[in-house]
Amino acid sequence: MNEKNLTTFRKIAIAAHPSLPEANQEAYKIAHFLKRHGQDSLIAMLYEEKLAQSIKNHEIDLLIVLGGDGTMLRAGHICGPYDIPILGINAGRFGFLMEIRLNEWKQYLPRVLKGDFWLEKRMMLSCTHQRNEKALSTHHVLNEVVVGRGQMVRPVHLETHVDGRYLTTYVADALIASTATGSTAYALAAGGPILPPELRNILLVAVAPHLSIDRGIVLAEGSSVRVIIHTDHDALLCIDGQAPIPLIDQDQVEVRASEHDAHFVRFQDPGYFYRNLTPHMNRNPATGISR
Repeated sequence: MNEKNLTTFRKIAIAAHPSLPEANQEAYKIAHFLKRHGQDSLIAMLYEEKLAQSIKNHEIDLLIVLGGDGTMLRAGHICGPYDIPILGINAGRFGFLMEIRLNEWKQYLPRVLKGDFWLEKRMMLSCTHQRNEKALSTHHVLNEVVVGRGQMVRPVHLETHVDGRYLTTYVADALIASTATGSTAYALAAGGPILPPELRNILLVAVAPHLSIDRGIVLAEGSSVRVIIHTDHDALLCIDGQAPIPLIDQDQVEVRASEHDAHFVRFQDPGYFYRNLTPHMNRNPATGISR
């Protein structure tokens, strides 16, 4: 459910993508703006442990990030488990998840300080990598979990179970387990459907399946997925486009809805997703071409 925010902020953190000089300059301007309005804030480095620790210790009440969708994914990973809201300012190329443009923050930040916004909850996933019945790692996921082949151009066999019941064995380059948020990312590029962001379902989409199910499957809310890897060559687990994790034969990846949500600050009405969908889909951020 979407809900109005009624809280005040003790401290706001501001973090920009480190490779975007303009975004970093604007971060300092935002800090000065907040100081003039009596709001305590700090400039943070998004990829440093110090920020994550401050959020974990509940020293931060709001995180403002400047960058693109990858920046929002990182923010979701560190804020989601602690219910810290995120305001995205688009300094990247696409900004599907961002709320305002880089040149708009002066008109919107006063609304933030007044609590004049609503919080959109986005379901996250919990992903566990297991080997020999031992959990090696667990991850928070905002977009998608991808289990697939490595550098060798040969498919992997992905034995897939839903809610403890065998579904199928995909012979494919990869299998994507996506949130509704991730349905506009890799899953979309692989031919999957677009899901509205409020849905709490898991979307399964195979990448280049060979004689396998070649249609996306939307699982019921609350479902869990277990993928058992069968391969005689390298395979990988990738979480939201981060550095891949090597997999070996018989490794298992379990995906289920997380108990945590990502909270995005929104000013637009709740119907914004459909209104913005066509403009986003009709431009190619990689080439700068739009239509």
